Amino acid sequence: MSGLPQLPFAQTAVLNPPPAMLALQAEGPIVRVLTQTGDEAWLVTRYEEVRELFADPRLGRSHPNPDQAARVSNSVLMGTAVADDNEDQNHAMMRAMLMPAFSPRRMRAMRPHIQQIIDTIIDDMLADGGPDDLHERLSMPLPVLVICALLGVPYEDRDDFRAWSNALGDTVDGARSADGWNSLTTYMQGLIQRKRSEPGDDLISDLIAEYGDRVGDEELAMLSSGLLFAGHETTMVRIDIGTVLFLINPDQRAAFLQDDKLASAAVEEILRRSVSGGGGLLRYAREDMDIAGTKVHAGEAVLLAAGAANHDERAFTDAVQFEIARPTNQHLSFGHGARYCIGANLARVELQIVFETLLRRMPTLRLTVPVEDLQLRVNQLGGGLVSVPVTW
Repeated sequence: MSGLPQLPFAQTAVLNPPPAMLALQAEGPIVRVLTQTGDEAWLVTRYEEVRELFADPRLGRSHPNPDQAARVSNSVLMGTAVADDNEDQNHAMMRAMLMPAFSPRRMRAMRPHIQQIIDTIIDDMLADGGPDDLHERLSMPLPVLVICALLGVPYEDRDDFRAWSNALGDTVDGARSADGWNSLTTYMQGLIQRKRSEPGDDLISDLIAEYGDRVGDEELAMLSSGLLFAGHETTMVRIDIGTVLFLINPDQRAAFLQDDKLASAAVEEILRRSVSGGGGLLRYAREDMDIAGTKVHAGEAVLLAAGAANHDERAFTDAVQFEIARPTNQHLSFGHGARYCIGANLARVELQIVFETLLRRMPTLRLTVPVEDLQLRVNQLGGGLVSVPVTW
């Protein structure tokens, strides 16, 4: 036994970072740990170091020997190294392909559609009456409907790709994760083939029209599958977490309802406070480098713990408090630098509209169980909550 701390750390409070993570952060910015798979890696937890490393070109997702590289989990999506000798160029091309679809102007144009989806869901909830599970009624279907509309994925196929996404996000069962990825990409290849002959007003059709003669169906399918997974999974988790934060902090809820100008700031605070005990985003050192006085060798795994960095008291006063009017909130939930999350604009629009609508239309919304009884989704890439039982 190595005696090193092992991920994932236990989250003893559903809305707070794992105590073990904060304890390591107090000791120093970087520490050697064991990943969920038992491999050794460097875990970086302090804000300044994580922020700098997100933008450091000496770190990347590729590895010269992927089969021998340390893994953070058994998920095939984010848990292992990739083989890509042209990682930076390929990433830049991917961003160039997608930036028009996720521009602020395009996201503003989607607002009426997103508002209509949310209003319809809440209309149905109010008509049915409580109690209900907000996770099942709102948090899960909303981002699925939005990403389906953006990509051009038939919503009636949602049960299939939700099952594949759940399998893909499994951090323990590697075979199940691989099967989920294969099923999702196979589905996407079929959809892409149909859209080549029958294009629609959607992102996949646009990508085919612009890049279809240069990028193969398999590559487009992998890109689309990643967007489908990330586009609904992360927003779903943050709707759940944000709702609970508002419901257990009535003063913040009241401030939000009294001041329309706090909507965007509240979303940033929800993004900052969304945490996971899984560790951090996986990177590999491309060369020997020094991180906060620690020598990291080429090929070693480096985990950038954005959740811990977002709760670093050096950057955020009273970091575990939910304060929607923080004067500055440069959180790292979307990363930093050249790999800043391409879907950040979409997530912000969805979250802003959902909380403005939910809290105003359901002013008596409340949890039906103590917050400490909420269950975490464990061994899942996105983390989050199993359910959010509410009434009104």
